[in-house]
Amino acid sequence: MAKPLKPATIEIVKATVPALEAHGFAIVKAMYARLFVNPEIRALFNQTHHASGDAQPKALAGAILAYARHIENPSVLAAAIERIAQKHVSLQILPEHYPFVAEALLGAIKEVLGEAATPEILEAWGEAYWLLADVLIGREKTIYDEAAAADGGWRGWREFTVVERVPESEVITSFILRPSDGGPILRHRPGQYLAFDLDLGGQGVFRRNYSISSAPNADHYRISVKREAQGVASAWLHDRAQVGTKLRVAAPAGDFVLEEASARPIVLLSGGVGLTPMLSILGALPEEKRRAAFYVHAARSRRELAQAAEARALAGRSAIFLEEPAAADRLGVDYDAAGRITPEWLARETPVAEAEYYVCGPKGFMAMAIHGLLAAGVAPERLRYEFFGPAGDLEAAA
Repeated sequence: MAKPLKPATIEIVKATVPALEAHGFAIVKAMYARLFVNPEIRALFNQTHHASGDAQPKALAGAILAYARHIENPSVLAAAIERIAQKHVSLQILPEHYPFVAEALLGAIKEVLGEAATPEILEAWGEAYWLLADVLIGREKTIYDEAAAADGGWRGWREFTVVERVPESEVITSFILRPSDGGPILRHRPGQYLAFDLDLGGQGVFRRNYSISSAPNADHYRISVKREAQGVASAWLHDRAQVGTKLRVAAPAGDFVLEEASARPIVLLSGGVGLTPMLSILGALPEEKRRAAFYVHAARSRRELAQAAEARALAGRSAIFLEEPAAADRLGVDYDAAGRITPEWLARETPVAEAEYYVCGPKGFMAMAIHGLLAAGVAPERLRYEFFGPAGDLEAAA
């Protein structure tokens, strides 16, 4: 169990909240600059998120600020801590990585705040950092151990082979993966993702997460990957990963999962490639519960619409929106509505008084859905969501 903070440490950390409000972003930017000097540590981070703007540093700055504000009772951040632990496990973050972050963070605080970063402040933040680190390390050890001990489970990276690839749309391709050792696999929880350690030769080593789009089973995993405009890893998978390609894969992780014990109806609301965890959830539903599952999906056009027939077959009800339907697209056959999903449609057409909602998609779509559902009276505990990208992107959109 992590050692409680000293009262003096708590008071010092609370006193730094104004400084974090003013300089937290600069501190995090400086921290990342220090971390990324080390190629091994740099490889643990998705550089696309850092190259595409300031969303990732802003998100971490916000998380550090929230930790400081709740330093007396960090248990209120339990959901965020669990999400971080699951992400760390997927990327194979280990206890030996934490000292690098501690050194970079404290060095960045000193760099940005200068003389205001007194030895007392640095000592207090060092103690606060290691309290949180110990909580994460403990939780991550439990997740690692459970995955390794489960039937078909493993620890670290395991080699999988691409046994089939299926074009699903002009931008999405599915890859069926089986372990190269011929053994069974860990049955994932519906909604979880896999992490991949991709050595792309001269382009570098990349670690990426892709949601599992198949129902839980002991034989194979399926991922359905969208080719992103700036996505080095997704482009490599689309262009180079053929039947027979070997991939290094970590055990399933993630906290965006189906609440299997619940008897409530569910609404699966996705946009674009956000459909991938929804397919896994739909495939896991018992036959008698499928009538209570409402699948609502939005795509830009039928050229980008993937796996709609599969989802329709699994869901009790479905509604497909096309933002730009073509003249040849048949209303009521190829799609159910033109344009975008709106908060008003959700409030009118979905069971907001009782359903549990699972939401996944681009940031604008997510912001619309989350705000719209909350405004319609959906209780926060009935709203679960997964976002593909830096958390700060979603916060900015919201």
